[in-house]
This record gives sequence, structure tokens and C-alpha cells, in this order.
Amino acid sequence: MRQVEDMTLRVSTTDFPTNSGAFLSESGVAFRVWAPHATAVSVIGDFNNWDAEQDAMNRGENGVWTLEVPKAKAGEGYKFSIQNGEKRFDRIDPLARQVTNSVGHGIITDCTFDWGEDDFQIAPLNELVIYEMHIGTFNQKHKRRKDSPATFDQAIERLLHLKRIGINCVEVMPVSEFAGDFSWGYNPAHLFAVESSYGGPDGFRQFIKAAHEHGIAVILDVVYNHLGPSDLSVWQFDGWSENDMGGIYFYNDWKSETPWGNTRPDYGRGEVRQYLYDNAFMWLDEYHVDGLRYDMTLYIRSVRGDGDPGGELADGWSLAQWINQAIHDKYPGRITIAEDLQNDAQITASTDQGGAAFHTQWDAQFVHPIREVLTALNDDERSMDAVVAALTANYNGDPFQRVVYTESHDEVANGKSRMPSEINPDSPDDWFAIKRSTLGLVLIFTAPGVPMVFQGQEFLEDGWFRDTVPLDWDKNTEFHGIVRMFRDLAHLRLNRAGSSRGLAGRHVQIDYCDNNKKVLAFSRWYEEDASDRVAVLLNFSHESQTAIFQFPDHGLWKLRFNGDASIYNDNFLNTPATNVNVAQDSDRLIETTIGPYSALIYSRDIQC
Repeated sequence: MRQVEDMTLRVSTTDFPTNSGAFLSESGVAFRVWAPHATAVSVIGDFNNWDAEQDAMNRGENGVWTLEVPKAKAGEGYKFSIQNGEKRFDRIDPLARQVTNSVGHGIITDCTFDWGEDDFQIAPLNELVIYEMHIGTFNQKHKRRKDSPATFDQAIERLLHLKRIGINCVEVMPVSEFAGDFSWGYNPAHLFAVESSYGGPDGFRQFIKAAHEHGIAVILDVVYNHLGPSDLSVWQFDGWSENDMGGIYFYNDWKSETPWGNTRPDYGRGEVRQYLYDNAFMWLDEYHVDGLRYDMTLYIRSVRGDGDPGGELADGWSLAQWINQAIHDKYPGRITIAEDLQNDAQITASTDQGGAAFHTQWDAQFVHPIREVLTALNDDERSMDAVVAALTANYNGDPFQRVVYTESHDEVANGKSRMPSEINPDSPDDWFAIKRSTLGLVLIFTAPGVPMVFQGQEFLEDGWFRDTVPLDWDKNTEFHGIVRMFRDLAHLRLNRAGSSRGLAGRHVQIDYCDNNKKVLAFSRWYEEDASDRVAVLLNFSHESQTAIFQFPDHGLWKLRFNGDASIYNDNFLNTPATNVNVAQDSDRLIETTIGPYSALIYSRDIQC
């Protein structure tokens, strides 16, 4: 059945779900705004020639002003004209669903959208392959910065590519309206409005609908640890503030401090908590996003993130608990991800256990040691013990409460680069850079945890991430063999051939570790009887290595992947590897050779 959803809130002037907003009603548009320190408020817009004398609003309880304007209609621009004593100023609606730009005005929005037959369900955590995407650079048609960034429509054109290489979830960097047209998105000026230069609210809905049609979930990055800091219409919104700080939406003391400015929302104020809660559910309700990734939760739960107990923000912690538990209850299939990076199991513990109830979190226990191992100049500096610790880490006994990756927008900027450039800054396309970067891909796809890659990692994008430099899609052709490797690894992770289900299981066992040869072997399995084990053999040395492995069990172990195969790159050595038959009466010790900076993946055919 087709879903033509009218998500526009149609209400009377006495029945509003939020403290602010413009809502289509049966007799016009009902406006509402929270401005407790205002002495008078009017709504101005196209419908009254922007005249503050025409449509004065009525003050209600808790400083909420309301008015229904019969002549107003969807598509028209509007603002609130606020008077505080002798001062009068215009403000964009904090809940505007669409704005002309970050310093323009709000647009009355009819959110009706034809979702077609969209009943999409995101895959469970252990079956996700996440692709972090920045809309503004993902599929820009030009090689260099032009007048505008890439758009949702352009991103749609590459969804088939993502589907083909095994991506079933995109994690989209923030799309709330920000200052200017070029940004990472972590400077939200208007939380409820979709970035106009990307294509606005309908563009985002079309992108999500198209992604779902390709079998790809959409997780959205949201920013609740700070706002702005520039182009903030909510700054001193109704003219009141203390200590010359942000006013009613912000802390007005030392708790306002963040690494990005003194713009932390006041998590202890009911109206602000509701504002952030409503924002989270807007994305879920009105846009059908399949989950939310919270930016740096460390600065939601603490002021300075330095571990000082006196700087903890209990109200921030309880806010995350409230929103996350509500998502668990209303949308049990959708997920929330935390970027906290403090290795804190309470982030993903349930609220019953006092936790914040995120489903999973970006894992510093994986990304930092693995990048260090792969980028070390000399093989002697590569610690197999560090790799073992990264592979076996988990939170609350569940490895899927962590996201494992070697690149993210943070890891490839701010003085750091893409893996090929970290390995060899002068020649990121040389043999060493390609080899060790692809070994990192093997680790991502075979480690216990939710695998995530950053856009372009499938074709070894190099350099560092900038919001003005688009992905170089020519590399998709230049490194077509590496793209094939990426696809093969993703398909193994997703058990597309029915022979690698063990990679989706919680169980892991280290089967071999030689710090001298820089060789490591581990196995993964899903079923309790380990009948679906997958064996992974890795060589972190620049030379081929032969070692005697004890395979996990008897039987015919079929070679599913050889990371040194020349089908992936003409310069690979194509070190021979074949199936391994482990006799029933043997000790399971098999001599095996692994190519340099390569991996072998084996599994047995599952007997039905």
C-alpha cells in the first residue's frame, strides 16, 4: 500500500505538541513561539507584508505566544517580531522546517510527502555495513569548489554504486541548516531546517526514499552538544541573557563552555529538553531516518570532557537516556549511535543499568591502535598484541555495541589524513600504501563489531577531508580492482554466498599470534556449536610469511578470499593459496603461506 503521509501537524490554537512552530490548521496557519521575557510578539511574513503591527500574538502560560492567521498559507515566508522593553528584533522560528538560508527567514512548510511503498526496515547491527557520507562533497560534478556544494539529488545518482559494493547503510553527516553553503555540518544554525544548499527538506526525503528503494538504510548525524556558533537566531532569542551569554536556549554560566564556543543548550531546562527531543523525533517521524548518530556525546555529559567529576552534566546524561529510551519504545528497530570515544560501557548499557541506552558507539579501542599498527614505518613497530586487543574488545559483553573503522571525517582531517596518505604522504598510490590500506579493510570487515568506512575508502581516496573538495570518482575506475576487493569483503561480511555467516556472530577466538613474523590468525562464529566458523589469517609483514596454523576444526576449508590476488591489483604478488583439507584424525596443523600485508579467509560449506 502506498504511503502518502501528511506529516504536517494540523492543530487548533490550543493544542500544540511543541513550544514553537508554524502549523497548518483548518482555517489557516497556527503560530506558536516560546519567548518568556518578551513584552510583545507579532508574527510577520508574506501574508501581512512583513508588518509587525498587523498580527500581534497572545501570551499564554510559560511565556508561550500563540496566534492563528487565516490568510497565511504554506510556502510563505515568516518570522517572529519580538519586543523586550524598548528593544524590538526579528527572529527565525526555532522550529522552522525550512529556511531561505541561515540568515534569511522561515518558510511555512507542508510536510506532506509521497513515500510510496516505503516500509523499509534497517538490518540488525550485526548485519550492517555503514558508509559515512558528506552530502556536500560526495558526488559533486566539478573537480574544484564552485558556487554551491553537491546535493541530495546528486548523491542519489551514486546509490546503485553503493548497493553493488555491499553498502546497506549510509551515515549522513549533519544536514541541519548551517552558516554559508560549505561546511562539515557540525555548526547547526537551525536544527529543524534541512540545509537549503543541499536541496532542502523535500530533497532529503527524496534521498531517503531512494536509499530505501536500493535497500540502504539512512542514519543521520545530529549535533546536540552545542549549537552554531554563528548565524544563531536562538541566541538571546527573546532579548534576555545573563553574563552576556546565550539566553533562554543556553546555559548562561560556565556550563555553556564547549570546544566550539559558549553555545551548549541548557539540558536542565524543560523547554530546551523538549526542543532537542522534538528534533530527534522529527527526523524519525517526518523523514523516516533509520537511526541517529550523536556527535561527541562526551560534551553532552560533561562540560570539558576532562574527567573532572565536578564538570559532569547529569542533565545531559538524563536527556540522552530520555530520547534513546523513547526511540527504543516507539521505534524498536531503529538505532542510535554515540561518538564518545572514551571506551565507556555505560554509553551502550540500558537505562535499567543506569546507561545512556545507545545501541552502539564509535570505538576508540579499535580505530586508534589499528591506524597506529598500519601506519608504522617499520614492521618491527607493528604490535600484534595491539591488534589482538582491538579485535577482542567489546562493551557489556557485546562486540556489536561498537563501530569499527579506520577512517571517519575526524580521523582524516584536523592534521590527519586518509590511510594511503598516512602510510606514504609522498606517494599514496604506491604498493605499501595500497597494501596496508587494504589490510585495514580486511580488519574492518572481519573484526567483531559494526563495520564502517568513510566515503571514497572503497577506491582508496587519499589526502585529507575538506568540505570544499569533492570525492575524486576517477579513482573508482583507476582502482577498480580495489573496489572489487571491497565488494568481496563486504559480501563476505553479509554472507551473500551463504558461506561466511560466522562473520556476523559475536564469538571470536585468537588461533595464532607471532609477533616476530607479524602473523595473526583468528576465527569468528555465529552458532553456538561453531559449525559456521570463519578463519582469518593475516600477515602484517612486507614479506610473504609461512607459518603452521592449527585450523579451528576438521573438514574442507575453502579459500574465500586472498588479499594478495592479482585480480585486485596488477602489482600484487598473487601468492598462491588453495583450499585446505584438515583430516579427521589429524592435529589440524597446516602449513600456510600468506602474501605480504595480506589476508586469507577460509570457511567450510555449511551443511543444511
